[in-house]
Amino acid sequence: MALSKDRNTPRADGDIREFGVSADAVIYAGALVVLNGGYAEPGSVATTLKAVGRAEEAVDNTGGADGDVMVRVRKGVFRFKNSAAGDAITAADIGGTAYVVDDETVAKTNGTNTRSAAGTIEQVDADGVWVKF
Repeated sequence: MALSKDRNTPRADGDIREFGVSADAVIYAGALVVLNGGYAEPGSVATTLKAVGRAEEAVDNTGGADGDVMVRVRKGVFRFKNSAAGDAITAADIGGTAYVVDDETVAKTNGTNTRSAAGTIEQVDADGVWVKF
């Protein structure tokens, strides 16, 4: 049913979200964070991951089960390392999709269908690739 009066609609901080961390995962502050089966872990090569942003803190779930600890992740635009050789991202790729290589590196291609999308390429400079989550 549609609203017929004002509603106090709760909101989360639009830039920061918290996710339970995968069992035995270690996420470092500044890492590219992905969800794997609904739990956060550092970026890696896999096709089923969903990139969610940059880790705001380091967390260690070594020996823990899925969700035993939480990690704060920020959405936005962040600079990560650029891949190398034929997978290096250039200015011509701005507006396209960057793909996850690891928790600090993005690439131009999906690696022959082995990598998950990281986000949109916003800018490229000598220090890396700016990716929007």
